[in-house]
Amino acid sequence: MEKIVIYQIFTRLYGNRNETRKPGGTIAENGCGKLNDFTPTVLRQLKSMGVSHVWYTGVIRHATMTDYSELGIPRQHPAVVKGRAGSPYAITDYYDIDPDLAVSVGRRMEEFEQLVERTHKAGLKVVIDFVPNHVARQYKSIGKPDGVRDLGEDDNPELGFDPQNNFYYCPGQRFTPYFDLYHGETEPYMEEPAKSTGNDCFHNAPGKNDWYETVKLCYGVDYYAGRVGHFDPIPDTWLKMTDILLFWASKGIDGFRCDMAEMVPAEFWAYATARVKAEHPGLVFIGEVYNPGEYRRYLASGFDYLYDKVGMYDTMFQVIRGQQSTQAITHAWQQTDDIGGHMLYFLENHDELRIGSDFFAADGRKAVPALVVNALMQRNPFMVYAGQEYGERGMDEEGFSGHDGRTTIFDYWSVGTLCRAAAKKLTAEEKQLADTYKKVLTIARKEKAVGEGAFYDLMYVNPDCHRQYMFLRRASKTSQLLVVANFDDSDVTVSVNIPRHAFEFLGMSEGTYSATDLLGGDKTELELNASRPADIPVAARSAVVLKVKLL
Repeated sequence: MEKIVIYQIFTRLYGNRNETRKPGGTIAENGCGKLNDFTPTVLRQLKSMGVSHVWYTGVIRHATMTDYSELGIPRQHPAVVKGRAGSPYAITDYYDIDPDLAVSVGRRMEEFEQLVERTHKAGLKVVIDFVPNHVARQYKSIGKPDGVRDLGEDDNPELGFDPQNNFYYCPGQRFTPYFDLYHGETEPYMEEPAKSTGNDCFHNAPGKNDWYETVKLCYGVDYYAGRVGHFDPIPDTWLKMTDILLFWASKGIDGFRCDMAEMVPAEFWAYATARVKAEHPGLVFIGEVYNPGEYRRYLASGFDYLYDKVGMYDTMFQVIRGQQSTQAITHAWQQTDDIGGHMLYFLENHDELRIGSDFFAADGRKAVPALVVNALMQRNPFMVYAGQEYGERGMDEEGFSGHDGRTTIFDYWSVGTLCRAAAKKLTAEEKQLADTYKKVLTIARKEKAVGEGAFYDLMYVNPDCHRQYMFLRRASKTSQLLVVANFDDSDVTVSVNIPRHAFEFLGMSEGTYSATDLLGGDKTELELNASRPADIPVAARSAVVLKVKLL
């Protein structure tokens, strides 16, 4: 079984080569990437990097300030849109493709279907977002199939909660958020009664830090009565959202990344995933779940993989920055050891800081040891965010997003490293980092020891190591790896102790091995036994991945 390597692409940014980069600029000023930018050549390059799945982020139509009303697409009031381009998590039509991404807006669904076909022809699988918890305040579907009732179309807005309503309401109260409802328009945005806001804000006046541009969907949970569930009869929202999943699954996609999955009851997921997987076997569900206490419940409800954010990601963040010992990595994986194969590891995504930002490590190269460890230590999936492989810094001040060390999801923009990569103008350091990513991801995908092999953590017999991390992987006599990662800023020679139990557990023999560093290419002889440590030199902020074979 080959390891899953996901490459997350913020679709509107990836192919945009317009370098105007005017803060808060329009689509005409700053440009926008298109679905058609993912040519067979681009997709083959991703495949050659070691990628197995592409997560096209933000392809479903969402709220934007760009006016497409002449093409029959409802215009959104700018007061309830975050950024000129808008958040991809404020969906305005679950049955439509974002017009910004189309070369021919009238053929946008066809262009998406062609993208799915091209991606598959390149040997890659397609993941898209499913945003189940909330929608844009002005949600209105123009793409829904005949006979489908729109969200909220049959609601009784005089009831704050009803299990068959699609939204929660504030009866008798007008929407009065913290900001000016005109936002430069002659008429204000009007909503009465106010709908509850997406981040479980059940009143009519959301604040600046609330998800004020969204409304919460009702899955039959009465939050006013202490989160009591009313699931019999099946809530109308369950049926509508499952139909949406089936609609996209019928397009041939291979998986859903489910936004804020834990804000939706596990009972819905059990119902929906069972129906979808019955019709589309092999389709995967990836859940954004942050509460470790809920991990096993959501896996039991049909999820294949869950974010390992508050465990492994947060630990790696601190280890990279020198705020925790590498011994903490062992603790992080042990917390989910029984479900380890279902945890998605990552060092960046659209929500998190860029490694190269001044708010994280200020240099993407400093995370190379973390890349090696997270990509190779277990069988579970690993994810890379586009631009990460070049050390993208995310230090632009794009507009709504601001100067925050992240790549904007709200603004029309282009990403410097992606533009330089496309123009073949990467710096020497960027090229070197990209080459390292390609080597590591290829090892993850091709080495049987990684995709199928057993894992043995060596930290408990190397307790004095606080800036290095080491482990063994083994699948067969010809597929054995010894990995030593150095998080320190100085070159070191690490004395690696390997206990007798490791040889017994992995079925390895003690003795003299031929060793090839799969990253650097160096070959050497290595004595591995339980009676004395093996001395292994490792460069600063680097790693060695030794493929070992008994002589």
